[in-house]
Amino acid sequence: MNFIPEDIATYAEQHSEEESAVLKQLNRYTHAEVLMPRMLSGHLQGRVLAMLSKMVRPSRILEIGTYTGYSALCLAEGLVPGGLLHTIDINEELSDTVAGFIESSGFSDRIIMHTGNAIDIVPGLNEQFDLVFIDADKENYPRYYEQIFPKVKAGGYIIADNVLWSGNILKPAEEMDEETRAIDQFNNMVHTDQRVEHVLFPIRDGLMVIRKT
Repeated sequence: MNFIPEDIATYAEQHSEEESAVLKQLNRYTHAEVLMPRMLSGHLQGRVLAMLSKMVRPSRILEIGTYTGYSALCLAEGLVPGGLLHTIDINEELSDTVAGFIESSGFSDRIIMHTGNAIDIVPGLNEQFDLVFIDADKENYPRYYEQIFPKVKAGGYIIADNVLWSGNILKPAEEMDEETRAIDQFNNMVHTDQRVEHVLFPIRDGLMVIRKT
């Protein structure tokens, strides 16, 4: 999933702000107790998300794909006073664990958890978002993009994770699986969308940062 040499990635982490105690604990817990811990944003990407959020200074954030809550806690660092973060995940098995870490973080009054299918939940959120983070089932990336776009403020940002998909997006179209095709479709949708500015960062598994103009 990483596109830079391991020693460079380690150096970058060593010269970036440290994780908070809660994030370190959550990182360890995820790797020890939860299936597919590579889905965790982790130290370097987490600091990138936190920095981007602090630059945007959002009052409303939407996250599609909570997992164990690491990225939500990072994004919440940039919320303005009175700001809220809505996070959605279809897996209810982790809900109590995530809620516990959110409580420990001090962000429990700023984070609203939703359990269920984001396709069904997003239309019912009566909000305009300054920042959206997509990190869920890859087959639905194009659909999520179309669904959330009207709910993003002009000048707001959408960040999508895993847009390089371990390099699989470089495969010929006939060799792509369903997930890879969906990500490739999403990347092309963004690249040809005249309503946005965008840049693809090769951080970890690829972050697409999109600004609605």
